[in-house]
Amino acid sequence: MSEAPHIPVLLDEVIEALAPAPGDLIVDATFGAGGYTRRLLDAGATVHAFDRDPDAIAAGSEWPETREAPPRLVLHPRRFSEMVAALAEAGISRVDGVAMDIGVSSMQLDKPSRGFAFAADGPLDMRMGQAGPSAADFVNTAPEGEIADVLFRFGEERQSRRVARAIVAARPLSTTGELAHTVRRALGYRQGAPKDPATRTFQAIRIHVNGELEELEAGLFAAETLLKSGGRLAVVSFHSLEDRIVKQFLRDASGAAASVSRHLPQAASQSAPTFARIGKAIRPGAAEVARNPRSRSATLRAATRTDAPPRERKAA
Repeated sequence: MSEAPHIPVLLDEVIEALAPAPGDLIVDATFGAGGYTRRLLDAGATVHAFDRDPDAIAAGSEWPETREAPPRLVLHPRRFSEMVAALAEAGISRVDGVAMDIGVSSMQLDKPSRGFAFAADGPLDMRMGQAGPSAADFVNTAPEGEIADVLFRFGEERQSRRVARAIVAARPLSTTGELAHTVRRALGYRQGAPKDPATRTFQAIRIHVNGELEELEAGLFAAETLLKSGGRLAVVSFHSLEDRIVKQFLRDASGAAASVSRHLPQAASQSAPTFARIGKAIRPGAAEVARNPRSRSATLRAATRTDAPPRERKAA
């Protein structure tokens, strides 16, 4: 596993944003196949890598850096929202950088048995951590209204009620092919159309099953807690729902939200900025998209931690 079985997205740009140096301690919050971790290790950094997927952790455990003394690669089979507690258990309270590559990995998408995609038929699963309620459990037991809400909120499916009605009528559903067929039939899909309408439903159910947006928000606040002054955060997102959360987080953290007008006084209760944003959002160039079509929708946002104390996360 010294070579990742997929192409890391915006790899050079992420590494440039993190600026790793020998001896740095960096968190790879979404290890996957280890594309970012490989480059961070090559730069001389020590990496604490998180992944809730047992397959990713098993593959990473074969890397020689896990057996160095002390190890330069430490794997955590946990959600990245738990990084503060996990590193505290390892005696670590501050790090130099945090990388986050949000969403489903290529290995999960390309393995029919994981049930994330409909390119090939497989069990309707979609669980990143391979535990807990599956996508099949959700579509076969949830009320029609709840399914419609999930499709609208997480898939931005305008005809969510129609699709939810079709899903309930087609129960029980046990495979990705059955779900895709049900959605296509409900929306009048024609073979050869530029985008399969089932894509939005699969995205929505996957996000719901894995609690991805809540996990992202919690992970961003965890990174704010862990990063030392001058530490760097680099986040790659793949759709508007994710990017909106990252953008809003950095806007609030940098104080931009409190500075709507230079003619208005800053609110006295506004805390000091905890991050300074690094440049503008970065998207893949034409060459990278041609090399890796899955990078097309990616957006990188990066920021540097200030010396202000971390903010208290508001209850949802």
